[in-house]
Amino acid sequence: MVVASGQPQSSTSAISGIHRKNRRRMTKKATLSSSAPDDADVDQNMEETHPVTDILPPNGRDDDDIVIDVDEAPASLPNTSAAPAFAPVSADALRTTLKSETRRIPIPPHRMTPLKKDWINIFGPLSEILGLQVRMNVQRRTVEARTSKHTKDIGALQKGADFVKAYALGFDVNDAIALLRLDDLYLDSFEIKDVKSLQGDHLSRAIGRIAGQDGKTKFTIENASRTRIVLADTKIHIMGSFQNIKIARDAVVSLILGSPPGKVYAGLRTVSSRMRQRAL
Repeated sequence: MVVASGQPQSSTSAISGIHRKNRRRMTKKATLSSSAPDDADVDQNMEETHPVTDILPPNGRDDDDIVIDVDEAPASLPNTSAAPAFAPVSADALRTTLKSETRRIPIPPHRMTPLKKDWINIFGPLSEILGLQVRMNVQRRTVEARTSKHTKDIGALQKGADFVKAYALGFDVNDAIALLRLDDLYLDSFEIKDVKSLQGDHLSRAIGRIAGQDGKTKFTIENASRTRIVLADTKIHIMGSFQNIKIARDAVVSLILGSPPGKVYAGLRTVSSRMRQRAL
């Protein structure tokens, strides 16, 4: 009886478990079937809100045409990498933009009297050739020059200062005026002590060798090298072109070091002959 009563209970429990599984499967199928129409409705709504015609560009062009237009747009722009080209500024416009410049050239005390005597010859070229405004300040012992509306050259003030400085060093007015008319003339100054330290009679003899009897040696060096030389105590000033200044300076240095004038003359002859051959 115990065995018989136990078997029906186990069969009923198994049947109830099967019914439960079937119910779970049915509920899953019902949920899946109910969710499928919802997804379809969502897709349909998306298609209605974002139609394909809204994505395409107007005038029937596709995406490839848009890419080509973007690539071609920078080609039509100007080339900004190249340096800009500006028209040259005229001389009149440059002259108006420049401000008036002033220069003061100091004059040694022993050159004030010759400056007063030759003032007309100094004032004339500065005002006529360079178009500068010049005046002599006696109290400060200077010559003041400044540019004006008649000044055409930018370097006119520097040329005028070199001209007055050359006269202050001891050059003649006719020799110094060459600085205004020629561009390749320069001034070179040095002392005898820069070459060799001499004192007393040795220094005086060195100056005598440079000058020569009645200035013969100095004139010979000037004519051979096409320069102008001024002996002011222990200072030596040379005016000329760069190459000619070097020739004259080498000759003067040789005389300071003790070379006889005859040897220096021979060297100047060879140099002058070479200069003539180069000129031809």
